[in-house]
Amino acid sequence: MDIFKVSATALEAQRIRMNTIASNMANAQTTKTEHGGPYVRKDVVFTTMPVSSDPSEKLDGVRVREIVEDKKPPVTIYDPGHPDADENGFVSMPHINVIEEMVNMMMALRAYEANVKAFNISKGMFQKALELGRV
Repeated sequence: MDIFKVSATALEAQRIRMNTIASNMANAQTTKTEHGGPYVRKDVVFTTMPVSSDPSEKLDGVRVREIVEDKKPPVTIYDPGHPDADENGFVSMPHINVIEEMVNMMMALRAYEANVKAFNISKGMFQKALELGRV
């Protein structure tokens, strides 16, 4: 049954990653947050975690260790008509490449789909084993 925990932890981690990427994409033009500056891109850091209480089994799942803020400085553009422009007409924009975020989203989606397939294959094998036990 621990194989299901491995898939479940991976699914949860990828869900958090997709939500974080979606937040980055949604805030790609956010020039002012509650903290005053432009939105800062976030990234998910994964780590492994044991899913079995039996130390002889080496099954590790994945979990989100932390969500970190990108260290890149904001991008400054000249837009004197923007409401957040400074006295020289420059606006600080989030350092987010929407195309890169789309690629990250596609990779996270593929990883999520792979984990769903692994879960379904494991479930099918478990069901077959139960059927064999009934015969």
